[in-house]
Amino acid sequence: MTGTELDEPREESVEQPVEQPVPPGPPRRRVSWQKLTFLPTVLVAVLLATWLWFRQADLDPISENALSNGQVTKALWQHIELTVISTFFVLIIAIPLGILLTRRSFRKATPVAMAVANMGQATPAIGLLALLVIWLGIGRRAALIGIISYAVLPVLANTIAGLKGNDPTLLEAARGIGMSPMGVLSRVELPLAVPLILAGVRTALVLNVGTATLATFGGGGGLGVLITTGITNQRMPVLMLGSILTVVLALLVDWLASLAEVLLRPRGLEVGR
Repeated sequence: MTGTELDEPREESVEQPVEQPVPPGPPRRRVSWQKLTFLPTVLVAVLLATWLWFRQADLDPISENALSNGQVTKALWQHIELTVISTFFVLIIAIPLGILLTRRSFRKATPVAMAVANMGQATPAIGLLALLVIWLGIGRRAALIGIISYAVLPVLANTIAGLKGNDPTLLEAARGIGMSPMGVLSRVELPLAVPLILAGVRTALVLNVGTATLATFGGGGGLGVLITTGITNQRMPVLMLGSILTVVLALLVDWLASLAEVLLRPRGLEVGR
């Protein structure tokens, strides 16, 4: 070639920066401070306002007699006892029964068990309690059986749904590594079903608080005593106090159950943001 040969500028290859994998964010907080404080603050404010109103209220002798001598505290503790005892029996009946009905040998009995549980909740609570009082007599036992019958369905249905909703591939993988059937149930199936089971327990707790007000018609006591006394004697303060305490107790129980629902959820099921 003739002439001066000019070197053309070389195009330098620019290396594209390699995108580094984004580190996973911190797991979301299990319980926020708003969840911890908002509802209790509201409930305390309601109770404080109720107490202040009763301090300045001009009650007649009938109302004073219904609310004096520890009657309110007694009714409240009876209501809490009814709720706790009935929920305990609901758990020891519904969860094992739900586990049993998801085993291969007993799956055919599931429709029958669910039909019986549906009958228990479909029957009007006051009618069921009246039948139990006729059969068992007046007392706490009839009230407890009625409350338990009314609250079994949510826990039983959610236990069955939670266990049936598990991914079959996970169960096969657990069996493939040599887990026994009991090991698969306790270490794989139940932990995965915990969120649904706890949701059923939460529903049952609130149902029990509400249904326990009817225990007074069977001689079981509870806050229903204040409500029926207020209605029978046409004393609005007594009726209001019984109703307010029942609502506050139901909301408090629901709040505690929602916290348990978050705190007892297996950590492996939480997804970080």
